[in-house]
Amino acid sequence: MTNYYAGLDIGSTMTKAVIMDDSEIIASFIGSTGAQHRKLANRVMEQTLEKAGISFEDITCVIATGYGRINVPFADKQKTEILCHARGVASLFPTARSIIDIGGQDSKAIKLKNGRVIDFVMNDKCAAGTGRFLEVIADSLGLGVEEMGQMAFDSKTFVKISNICTVFAEQEVSDKLSNGVPVDELVAGIHESMATSVHRIAKRLVLDKDIVITGGGAKNKGLVKMLSQKFDHPVLVPQNPLITGAMGAALYGKDLVAKQDDFLKNRKERKLKNVTFFE
Repeated sequence: MTNYYAGLDIGSTMTKAVIMDDSEIIASFIGSTGAQHRKLANRVMEQTLEKAGISFEDITCVIATGYGRINVPFADKQKTEILCHARGVASLFPTARSIIDIGGQDSKAIKLKNGRVIDFVMNDKCAAGTGRFLEVIADSLGLGVEEMGQMAFDSKTFVKISNICTVFAEQEVSDKLSNGVPVDELVAGIHESMATSVHRIAKRLVLDKDIVITGGGAKNKGLVKMLSQKFDHPVLVPQNPLITGAMGAALYGKDLVAKQDDFLKNRKERKLKNVTFFE
């Protein structure tokens, strides 16, 4: 009998789901986070199950993580996103000593030892160093975030952006643009400013390499390039950096089942309770 493990990571802006068997990911899903987390969790789970070609009854264990983890009614347990990111990254990069997760509304730096979290720090009170910072600037320039990332990656130089506050940085970009500063240099400057903010957070932990970048920010080529320069060595990026937290949650489910022989015996009752949430 094959066991399946599901991890749901409900973030502030994006929700991710992963279903694994005993050896690998068999399906994943990424969607926008809405206001109604419970309905969202059901919908995301259903879509991921459809991609996996299995039913909810086939799932052995469900672990929820992220900002909205308490709003997943069918989860067997909840785990913090810090622990889940660490578990997911450690499985992909056994040599990882540090993680920088750049999400839509916050950024965090995590220090690891033998795959376990020994310290972390978060930036969740300001948009500087988050995906929202880039989104605001992109909108003001009429560009896409991905397009800006490529421009920053290709640019040979950048114009220094002195403001890290999103509102003031947006105004500074507008002023420099009106004074004839090339757009590509401005875009590169924005990415350098964001990398500086993230690096400032990371320095509080004295991160060691290998450093792995996760979250939506890890899909931005310009930002990854700037962060590699800040740390004086290349940072590592997972193939799908958005789902490491959900993957870690699924792996925690696998760990839970392996450690508790009575978990599977009691699963039938939980299964019946959980199915009602899909009606």
